Amino acid sequence: MSPRVVSLVPSLTEAVAASAPGLLVGATDWCTHPADLDVARVKGTKNPDVRGILALAPDLVLANEEENRAADLDALRGAGLNVLVTHVRTLPQALSELARVLDACGLARPAWLDEAADAWADPPALAPCRAIVPIWRRPWMVLGRETFAGDLLARLGVSHVYVDHAERYPRIPLHELLTQGADLVVLPDEPYRFTADDGPEAFPGVPAALVNGRDLTWYGPSLVEAPVRLGEALRAGLRG
Repeated sequence: MSPRVVSLVPSLTEAVAASAPGLLVGATDWCTHPADLDVARVKGTKNPDVRGILALAPDLVLANEEENRAADLDALRGAGLNVLVTHVRTLPQALSELARVLDACGLARPAWLDEAADAWADPPALAPCRAIVPIWRRPWMVLGRETFAGDLLARLGVSHVYVDHAERYPRIPLHELLTQGADLVVLPDEPYRFTADDGPEAFPGVPAALVNGRDLTWYGPSLVEAPVRLGEALRAGLRG
């Protein structure tokens, strides 16, 4: 019998749905891919409906140590559910954890996972440049140390200014960001939805690259095309 799976991580929801959509019985409100996913919704990644998840009687709950709160995962475990928690801070970790998740779902290794590994094996890189990578505004928060997004950018030739910061997502005042001499500001459309009218104007004189947040922060089938799409967006930003 196939396992009943609830996913609390958008990336993992897409990964399972692309490989065996019939396994998923529940997902968060933030699980937007695939667009036609028709499963029970269990609220958000930070505030999952624990009772609702229990009512779905899943054999496996998929989670992530960064996206989900330990208290919620402990509550699910305490109720007797099997919770698999992923740890993803680099591309190799992402590929390894995706394989572990799919194996736990009883699935063979899908073709798209090998395609993703191949796509990132030697991606076309930019000339080395330094970037500020905000993820939030009001207050400003940026990529710091040991982040998946930072690892992907590094593989494309972009080092980010706060890669050695003590925190992974530090709050940095705008006036400090403006003194870092960055070559580029990389503005994803999630978690904060930066747009051409909301973000670039805060960094006068600094080229801005508007990138798809899914390409930058999701680990799953989107990894297959992410290096090309990210590279194009970064080059467009540098060209102005």
